[in-house]
Amino acid sequence: MGNYSRDLTILMHMKVYCRQISETLDRFEKTYENFVRDNDFQDSIAMKIFQIGELVNHLSSDYLIETQNEINWNDIRGMRNRFAHGYFEMDRKIIFNVAQRDIPNLKLFLEKEVQRLSDLESK
Repeated sequence: MGNYSRDLTILMHMKVYCRQISETLDRFEKTYENFVRDNDFQDSIAMKIFQIGELVNHLSSDYLIETQNEINWNDIRGMRNRFAHGYFEMDRKIIFNVAQRDIPNLKLFLEKEVQRLSDLESK
């Protein structure tokens, strides 16, 4: 186990984006109809998912390997790449489903990992 203080910082940033996605969904009443109708809602969610994917690129390779059986970092990174290289082709249903289904699971993982790495760093 290496020094994961940088990874911890990155995970904490990712956790903030997950919280913000949840808050945005709550604000717009978590409906796909509202999502489709409101460009600001779409942009807010999409940008936060993009940022999470971007942050994956900054995690240490040791950490990515260590946690690869718990979380699919490639899928998260892949969403970022789809936004960066073909935003206008992004399927709104996919974005909404990621926000509704995948982000809560990621948030739970991040909460656990932030605690674990914090404990390791304090030893």
